[in-house]
Amino acid sequence: MYSMTGYGKGEFREGGVELTVEVKSVNNRYLDVAVKCPRVFLAYEENIRALIRGEMSRGHVDVYVNFSDRREREKSLAVDLSLARAYVAASEALRREFPGLHDDVSLGFLLRQPDVVKQEEAGEDDSLLPTLEEATRRALSAHSAMRRAEGERLMSDLDARMETISALRDKIASRAPLVAEEYRKKLTERISEYLSGKVDETRILTEAAVYSDKCNIDEELTRLSSHLAAYRAVPRDGAMGRKLDFLVQEFNRECNTICSKSNDKEITSLALAMKNEIEKVREQIQNLE
Repeated sequence: MYSMTGYGKGEFREGGVELTVEVKSVNNRYLDVAVKCPRVFLAYEENIRALIRGEMSRGHVDVYVNFSDRREREKSLAVDLSLARAYVAASEALRREFPGLHDDVSLGFLLRQPDVVKQEEAGEDDSLLPTLEEATRRALSAHSAMRRAEGERLMSDLDARMETISALRDKIASRAPLVAEEYRKKLTERISEYLSGKVDETRILTEAAVYSDKCNIDEELTRLSSHLAAYRAVPRDGAMGRKLDFLVQEFNRECNTICSKSNDKEITSLALAMKNEIEKVREQIQNLE
């Protein structure tokens, strides 16, 4: 079991190349990957995304790539001749307009102007791809370790809450058979008061049976037991968030039905407590992959 929240950092330093990859993720319904990297790595974004898809099935993932190249390599400069001509033309126009000004346009002046001479940026370097992938794998390894630790913590909390839900379900199951009998007794007492002790037992039993049928929650309790068994049977060695999310919806549906059908204060109170636990479970599951 893995949480969708995690952070990992991978570094590679060798032969003047320093490369750092950071992976940060938060919960999201689908897998969404955003890569921020230097221009030299733009062609390799899909390689990074492929590695992440191999590790995660959903979540929002931000990848940050920092790169420093101190290798001794021949460098080249690019001269923007059109820009240089524009500077010279502007200087000549100013000289004609203001003949008293000294003309100091020189080679040094042009070299100092922004963007006239620029160092050419390095293009794609296929030799860096293995380095980038290795740093990304190291980052993902640390990232997965953190997600797994967080996932195990979440599952421990979920297991405890599911046990609470199971205990509440058992209390409701113990209370449910007593509701109809208590209603029969109260009905008998009320009718006895009105009729001065003359009670039609058949009428009482019929009314109690109708009431019992309307308030019967055996089906909902059985389904809750089935959902609890399904939760315990879910494999815990992979992505399980979507399965549990669906299961919690079913828990919530049964609990709502119990609240609506029950006309008993104690059962309603227990069902509301169960609903509170189910909501906490639902919130936790949003963080599971």
